[in-house]
Order: sequence, then structure tokens, then C-alpha cells
Amino acid sequence: MSLAAAVRTVVAAGFLSGLASGQSFDVASVKPGQPGVQPNSNFPLGPGDVYVQNGGLFSANNLPLVTYIFFAYKIIGNQGQILLPQLPDWTKTEQFDIQARATGNPGKDQMRLMMRALLADRFKLAIHNETRDVPVFAFVLVKPGKLGPQLKLHSEGAPCSTDLKPADAQAQVATVDGGLPALCNGIFGMPPTVPGRQRAAARNVTLAFIADSLSGAANLGRPMIDKTGITGTVDFSLEWTPEGAEATADPNALSLQEALKDQLGIKLQSDKTSTSVIVLDHVEHPSAN
Repeated sequence: MSLAAAVRTVVAAGFLSGLASGQSFDVASVKPGQPGVQPNSNFPLGPGDVYVQNGGLFSANNLPLVTYIFFAYKIIGNQGQILLPQLPDWTKTEQFDIQARATGNPGKDQMRLMMRALLADRFKLAIHNETRDVPVFAFVLVKPGKLGPQLKLHSEGAPCSTDLKPADAQAQVATVDGGLPALCNGIFGMPPTVPGRQRAAARNVTLAFIADSLSGAANLGRPMIDKTGITGTVDFSLEWTPEGAEATADPNALSLQEALKDQLGIKLQSDKTSTSVIVLDHVEHPSAN
């Protein structure tokens, strides 16, 4: 892998985008997770915009450090594939409880910035970005100008909430006409139509976001990017058989690449591109509260 350019934007301590702009929690507690406790958080920590208004409270239990890092830096599949091998094993296996409070009612992206500052302070997390030339798989349309049956352009006038109500545990899988999630701006796991399969769906997301999110599930060893030329946002539903699933559970097993072609009208094409990657400089076990 050749290094096209080094953009040493060091966010060692997260100060460039966290503390320097005043984005830090007022108080925070980091403790080892408790055995037997179900991992949980008071709002979804994924890369989408779905959020629970919480009055400045961040509360998560029994989650590994890697989950907090992915949340803080909005890491999806492409960056995750590059960062994960760099992280020590304990960041993926040891669980931590983090309770923190901020003034006001910050949004999800503000919470991400404050988490960067917390990780830098308590875990001494230091990372930087580098621009590298990397081999990728590009999303291209199987037939130019034609979308697959389960991919359509998002209707601008359609109601599209990102607010998840704390009391409604099933809100993430509530659906609208067509079986798509009621909530927007995030990819959700949905009940599959065939046992053993995996189904994902979303409304009002870009194809670049879909490619990035699915790159981890594809497990093809390369980032996935969008080169369909489709602008704006889309709605989609995709169902496939995960690699390694028992054939008896799905006699008509469908790989992710086959599902992309049949359902979304998208194929993967080998390509190479210059992209920014996250490089780990330092991380250590948390300091005491």
C-alpha cells in the first residue's frame, strides 16, 4: 500500500475537535463493566442520526472501548476495517461503563465531540489521519440509469424523523409502507423473510453511506465506495445470507454481492482511490475517576 500523502492532523487528546472548541463533558465516570449486565446505552451509538433527547446525559454500560471509539469518530465499515487490526485486544474484549453529563441539551454530533475529549483524557487515546492510495470495490449500476427493485430515490416530502422515543423500545423496527423503517438517516436491522438471512433497510441515506456501512458485512478485505453517480438520498431494503450460515437454514442462500445485484441493481467493481484513513498512535487502560 503506497503512501500518497501524509496529512498528520493529530487529534491526540481529541483537542482539535473536542476540548479546543469547548466540547467536553462537565463530569464523567469510567468504570469496569459488570458481569452479567446486558450491554446498553441511552441512545443508539451507531453512525446514523437516530437519537434520543436526553438533557445532556450520556449513559452506557458493558460496552468495549472500540464501541466508544467508533461512536466518537463516527467510524463505519471502511475506516473500521483499517483501524480494528491496529487496536490492542483488550479494547475489543474488556467492557466499560461510562456515565457523563453535559450542560444543556447537546445533539448527537456534539456528544461525539465530547466523547473524543473523554477518551483522550481517560484512555490517552491519540490518533491521526493519513491520506493513502488503497484498493477498493466501487458501487456501480449493473445497468446505467436503472435502479434495482429494492432501491429508490427518497421522496423529499415524506415524513422522516430521527427522534427515537425512550419509552418505545420497538421504535427502531417500526415500519412504514413497503416494510422500510419509520425512522430515517440510519441503517436498521429488520426481520428477514427467510430464517438464517440478514436484512437491512434505511430511508434517506446516501449510497456512499450504504457502501461504507456494508463493507464490514461484505468482508471482502477492501473498503467499498460509491461510484454510481446517483446524487441525493435513497431508500432501500437488502436481504442476504451471511457468510458461514448453515445451508439448511437457507436452501436458496444469497451472498451479499448477489443480493446487491438482484435487489439494488448494483455490482462491485475493482478500483483504486486516495482516501483518508485513521492511524492509531496511542491508547491505554483508563485512569481513575
